[in-house]
Amino acid sequence: MTDQAAWIDVVHRLVDRVMVGGDFEELEAIATPGFAAGARRWIEPFRQSFPDVRMEIVETVADGSTVVARLRCSGTQLGSWRGHPPTGRRFSDIDEVYFFRFEGDRLAGAWGVEDNLTRFRQLGIHEL
Repeated sequence: MTDQAAWIDVVHRLVDRVMVGGDFEELEAIATPGFAAGARRWIEPFRQSFPDVRMEIVETVADGSTVVARLRCSGTQLGSWRGHPPTGRRFSDIDEVYFFRFEGDRLAGAWGVEDNLTRFRQLGIHEL
């Protein structure tokens, strides 16, 4: 398996096992310590707000030491999120694109954009 194919597999593990499955031991196994700590600070509160989160990887592209993933995200807001109380409403098929950087065989960084305007609208949150 090429490094890029292995890296794409790591991104799938991050999405399926960590984001959706909540397996933070998996995060420690696939990421550098610094990235794992930062990712956990973002993922844990998101999963608490949207415990039924689902993510679909639509497409991945690898170039150099970077994997780009286009995702679709859905979930029901059952906890506070970004200072907004639970709405009990569901958002679905929110587009996200993330660039994942690798060092060796481990995730070392990420940068992304999410369609939070549509997410807020679907949740009935009118204040950004």
